[in-house]
Amino acid sequence: MIRFAWQISDLQTMADRQIDRRALLAGLAAAPLLARGAVAQDAPRELRVGYQKTGMPVVAKGLGVIEKHAAAEGASVRWVEFTAGPPLLEAMNVGSVDIGYTGDTPPIFAQSAGAAITYVAAMPSNARGEGLIARKDSGIAQITDLRGRKVGFTKGSSAHNLTVAALEKAGVSYADIQPVFLSPADASAAFARGSIDAWTIWDPFFAVAQARYEPVLLTTSKDVLRNNTFMLANRGFAAKAPKLVNATLAALREAATWADANRHEVAKRLAEVTGVEIGAQTVAADRAEFGVFPVSPEIVAHQQESADRLHKLGLIPRAIAVRDAIWTPPQS
Repeated sequence: MIRFAWQISDLQTMADRQIDRRALLAGLAAAPLLARGAVAQDAPRELRVGYQKTGMPVVAKGLGVIEKHAAAEGASVRWVEFTAGPPLLEAMNVGSVDIGYTGDTPPIFAQSAGAAITYVAAMPSNARGEGLIARKDSGIAQITDLRGRKVGFTKGSSAHNLTVAALEKAGVSYADIQPVFLSPADASAAFARGSIDAWTIWDPFFAVAQARYEPVLLTTSKDVLRNNTFMLANRGFAAKAPKLVNATLAALREAATWADANRHEVAKRLAEVTGVEIGAQTVAADRAEFGVFPVSPEIVAHQQESADRLHKLGLIPRAIAVRDAIWTPPQS
């Protein structure tokens, strides 16, 4: 009986092993299907693009090219508008926006604060489309006249960096002016009523101000900076969805080629998308440069110069190495 009982037990164990083996084989056979399902489930179905009333994303929005390229990757597009780069990157840091466009300075402030962002492409500088202006009745004729005067700009924006660089070049200390941190809309109102004496701003607001107030132009980015504008992405999103990042950049390159050959149409589309008057958008389009290209070592070096300048003045909380935030696309 004992021997018989052992044989029954042994047979049961063998049967269990066969069942386990069949289950294992079935599991292995199903693994690729499960893996594909997991990838499909994890792949973003929506691309959230942060934009302002300026730059190539606005042109691309009017042309619908990002939607076309994103659709090829199985994703829809949602556009999220911001008044300036700093709030756009704040949203990107917390994952509310996947990819977006800013000037040179917002990513420096964001990286210094530990934001989860990465540079994915560079674009030309605003150059002639960003300036420091003074009210025509202010008595200000040059940068040195800004000592003791109120200068408005958006904190942490490209206008902030232009202000600092312009003062430095003229030998004026940042401590000698009275900075007034304002959004573009609030700064425009303050400039109109004389609450600030000078204003640093980018297109199309710069073009609107020139037409509306006939201000004194003190300097532009072209005069004092070697900088670029940028497309940035949430770091986690770029790692998870590199194909969508590349699809967005391909769409922007397509839009840039079109824009360079159709500046009058660019102005019309910018006016339609942003609601900013066609006259100002025509000025902005005529002096804009278009292109989308990799973030080269030279661009990184110029960006690092700005970061070092801002840190030296105590305007960012810690020193940064810009190269640490540059996205490296995965090799296909």
